[in-house]
Amino acid sequence: MNRANLIKTIAFVGDYLPRKCGIATFTTDLCTSIAQQFPATDCLVASVSDAGHSYDYPREVRFDIHQDELASYHRAAEFLNVRNADITCLQHEYGIYGGIAGSHILGLLADLHMPVVTTFHTVLRDPNIDQRRVLAEIARISTRVVVMTERSRTFLCDRYDVPESKIDLIAHGIPDIPFVDPSYYKDKLDVGGKLVASTFGLISPNKGIEYMLQAMPAILREFPSFVYIMLGATHPNLLRTEGERYRNSLISLARELKISDNVIFDNRFVELEELTEFIIATDIYVTPYLNPAQSVSGTLAYSFGCGKAVVSTPYWHAEELLADGRGVLVPFSDSVALASAICDLLCDDQRRHAMRKNAYVLGREMVWSQVAQRYMETFENARHGRSESAPIQERAEATTALPPWKLDHWERLTDSTGIFQFANHGIPNFADGYCTDDVARALLLSVKLEELGLDSHMIERFSSTYAAFLQHAYSPDLRRFRNFLSFDHQWHEEFGSDDCQGRAVWALGVCVGRSKRRGLLHLTTSLFQEAGPELIERTSPRTWAFGLLGVVEYCRRFNGDRRIHQLGEMLAAKLLDVFDRCATDDWPWFEEGLTYENARLSQALIAWGEPRGLAIGLRSLEWLVGVQSSPRGDFRAIGSDGFYRKGGELAKFDQQPVEAQATVSACLEAYRVTSNERWLVEARKAFDWFLGHNDLGLPLYDPATGGCFDGLLRDRVNRNQGAESTLAFLLSLADMNLQKCIRSH
Repeated sequence: MNRANLIKTIAFVGDYLPRKCGIATFTTDLCTSIAQQFPATDCLVASVSDAGHSYDYPREVRFDIHQDELASYHRAAEFLNVRNADITCLQHEYGIYGGIAGSHILGLLADLHMPVVTTFHTVLRDPNIDQRRVLAEIARISTRVVVMTERSRTFLCDRYDVPESKIDLIAHGIPDIPFVDPSYYKDKLDVGGKLVASTFGLISPNKGIEYMLQAMPAILREFPSFVYIMLGATHPNLLRTEGERYRNSLISLARELKISDNVIFDNRFVELEELTEFIIATDIYVTPYLNPAQSVSGTLAYSFGCGKAVVSTPYWHAEELLADGRGVLVPFSDSVALASAICDLLCDDQRRHAMRKNAYVLGREMVWSQVAQRYMETFENARHGRSESAPIQERAEATTALPPWKLDHWERLTDSTGIFQFANHGIPNFADGYCTDDVARALLLSVKLEELGLDSHMIERFSSTYAAFLQHAYSPDLRRFRNFLSFDHQWHEEFGSDDCQGRAVWALGVCVGRSKRRGLLHLTTSLFQEAGPELIERTSPRTWAFGLLGVVEYCRRFNGDRRIHQLGEMLAAKLLDVFDRCATDDWPWFEEGLTYENARLSQALIAWGEPRGLAIGLRSLEWLVGVQSSPRGDFRAIGSDGFYRKGGELAKFDQQPVEAQATVSACLEAYRVTSNERWLVEARKAFDWFLGHNDLGLPLYDPATGGCFDGLLRDRVNRNQGAESTLAFLLSLADMNLQKCIRSH
C-alpha cells in the first residue's frame, strides 16, 4: 500500500482561482495535481477572499475566509476540525492574510487539531519585527515547512531559527508540456515567422518591464522581426489604488520608442491551457524584475521547466535556478545588458537550443505529478514527525488531583436499551446500535460508581438497564452471549466473540461481588453461574483473563462456591500454560505478540493470587510497563495500527484508551497485593495519558462533555467519543478514586 493512501483528507488554505494572483494559481495547481495523483484522497480548500470581492469558486472550495475578518479564520479552523482533515496545507505569502504582517492566519493555525505543512513562498532576509514574528510563529506551529529554493532554506535556519530537519525543499511545480518546435503556436498567436520574447504574470512596477522596452530598439536593429509579448492583467491591488497608470505608462513608452508594432500588451489573466500556448511559442523568456529579494517566481519556474531559454535579472530565485549556464543573468535596471544578452542568444542557435534542452531535462523533476508525490511524502512525514518531535501543545503539569466527575456523556450514550457503541464527536450514533462488550463495561462502571456513592438513582437505573441487556443477550440454548444489537433490536449474529463472553462474565462477577442491590445480585449470580463455566471451552487468553477476573470478584461474596473456585483454578492454569509455552527471558509474555488490553493477562493472575501465578503476573506486568513507556517516560499504549509482534517493530499509533485503562487497573491490583509504591506511580502514568501526558501532548479526556476521544493517532486525536473510550476513562477514574478511598481508610 502506498503510504500516502493512508491520508484520507487534505485541507488546503490560501488564495484559489479564480482569484487572480500567483498564490491562487499555485494552490489550485497543487490541489488539482494531488487530487489527480491520489484519487482516494479528498482534497478540500479554505480559500481567502479579499475585501469587497466574491468569487465563483469551484466545488473543492468548501470554506470562504474573509481576508480582514479575524473571526472568519477561527470559523475556518473549526470547520476543518469538524471535517477531521488529516493534514492542513497552508500557503504563506505576505499580503494575502489580514492583520499586521498577515497575523490573522495565526488565529486559524492555533485552533487546528491536525498537523500543518506550510509552504513559504517568500522568506525575507531582513524582515521587520512583525514579519519576523509572524513567520517564526507559523514555522513553530507547523509540523513541517516547504521552501522552493536553497536560499530560502538557509534564511529559515539562520534568521528564523527553524530547525533544518523540519524543512523540505520542493521545487515550484510546472505543467508537463512536450518539447516541441514553437512554430505552430506562433502561427496560432499571429506571430508566425517572428522571433518571440515574452514576460507573463500580473503586471506591476516591480516587474521592470520598462527596461525591456528600452532594450527593444537595439534588439530590433539586429532582428527586425523580433516581437515582445507582455501577457498578464494588472495586479488587482495596484488596479484598486492606481488603476491602469503603470500599464498606460508602458504603452506610452513603447510609442515614444517607436516599437509599438513589435510589442503586444495582452491585458488578461489566462488559464493554464492558453498560457501553455504562449510559453511554447516563446523563444526567449525574460524576467527583468527589479527586486532582488524575490524568493520564488512561478512564471520563471514555468518557462524554465518547459524548456525555454531565459534572460533574467539576478533576483534570488533566478540566481539559483539559472546558475551554471542554465540561463543568462543581467544586472538590475540595465536595458543595454538586456539587449546584449538577448541578441547574443538569438545569434547563437546552438547555444540557445542547448540551453532549452538542458532546462527541459531538469524541468522533468518539476512537473506537477512529481511535485504532488513530494508533497504527499512531506504530508506523511508530518503525520509521523508530529509524534516523534516535541508536542505541539505543552503537556499539562503533573498534578495529584483527579478530575472531577462529569457523567454527562455516559448518560447521553445510554438509553432504555443499553449504551450506544459509537458517537460522531459527542453525539450518539444510532446507526450502529449496541454491543454486549460495551454494555458489560458500562455495568462494571455502574457498580464501581455505586461503591463510590455517586448519584444512586441514576446509577441504579443504568445498572438495571445494562443487566437486563446482558440477560437478553444470553442464549440459554447455546450458553453464550450475542454481541451486536441493532437500533431496531435485531441481533446481528448467533453468538458473539470469545472476548465478548469473557467481558460479560467479568461484569456479572463484579455485580455479584460488589453490588448491594439484592435484585441485581440474584439476576447476575444465576447468569454468572450458568455462563461462567463455558469459558473453559474458549481459546482466547484474554477471555480466560476476563473470566478469571470475574471469578475473583464473584468470590468476594461467595468464596465458598467450590464449583466457581475450580473454574478459577482452571482458567489460571490455562494462562500459566500459554505463558510457559511462549515466554522467554527477553519476551516474558503469554503470546507471540502484544495486541489489545494486554495488561488484563497479568492482572488476572495477580488478582487470583496463587503464588506462582502472582510471580508471573508481576514479572509480565513489569516487562509490559517497560515496553509501554515512551522515551520521555510517559505511558505509550501499544498501537492498534500493527500492534507488536515478537521480533518485529512496535506500533506507536493508533493508541487506544482501553490500553491505558487496563494498565491502570493492573498496576493498582499489583499495588494492592504488594504494597509497592512503584505500582501507584505506574498507574498514575497510565491515567495521565488521558490528560495529555502522551506522545503528542494532547488530552483525550474532554472535560466539556465528560467523554473521551476514541484514540491517539500519529498526528492528532480521533475526536469521536464512543462508548469504549468514554467508559475506559471513567473506569480508570473510578479505579483511581477507589484506590484513593482505600488508602485514606
